[in-house]
Amino acid sequence: MSHGHAPFTGVGVPIVTLFTRDGDLDAGATGDLAARLVAAGVQGVAVAGTTGEPATLTPDERSALLAAVRDAVGGRAPVLAGTGAPSARQAVELSRRAEADGADALLVLSPPGAEDPRPYYDAVAAAVALPVLAYHFPPSSAPGIPVDVLAQLPVAGLKDSTGDPVRLAVELDELDSGVYTGSAALMLQARAMGCSGAIVALGNVDPAGCIRAWEGDGACQRELVSGHRAGAGSGIAGIKRALNARYGTCAVTRVG
Repeated sequence: MSHGHAPFTGVGVPIVTLFTRDGDLDAGATGDLAARLVAAGVQGVAVAGTTGEPATLTPDERSALLAAVRDAVGGRAPVLAGTGAPSARQAVELSRRAEADGADALLVLSPPGAEDPRPYYDAVAAAVALPVLAYHFPPSSAPGIPVDVLAQLPVAGLKDSTGDPVRLAVELDELDSGVYTGSAALMLQARAMGCSGAIVALGNVDPAGCIRAWEGDGACQRELVSGHRAGAGSGIAGIKRALNARYGTCAVTRVG
């Protein structure tokens, strides 16, 4: 049950949210990062995804972040907004606000503790006119999305960050289009199997390497898996340290 078109094809990046040394939102610096990534060939950017420390952001900060990134990107790539939340009511509110703020599509993490996420996605999809990507990532919000309900979700696609190639193959069978891997280790395989794209955190630091792997460079894909590219440490803090070393951006996080 496909609703709308996949928002982009190719490599997308869930951008980190940059803060000042005092921990305040630096929307301008985050917008500059988004513009740099798009100039490097990234086909889509997501704000307030799991890499963007969304639980630490106020609704007003989410709006300011989205506005800054949209302005910086200038229509050269779609901007997705992360609007997943613990309850459907919260996700609907965040989704409506993101739509009003000019998001091109929504990336909606499944709700924690929900064995059947269909009512949640039904509520979000009914509340907005934007393409909705469901988001399966149990480490951030368990149990995730059962594969046997995927075809019944009112979504334009799915992001799966588990890095499980078997599950990815099943998802591609269940959905007509719009399947994205969130694993930098699977990009070459994901494209070969028919995914629409990848939405990978490592793209914050190494967009060129991620694009090369997506385009079929097996040696580059191997370097991404082995950690021989980019030098980003683990998690959000590692990405921010790598960006600080490369561009001088602030490495402050609100989590961890």
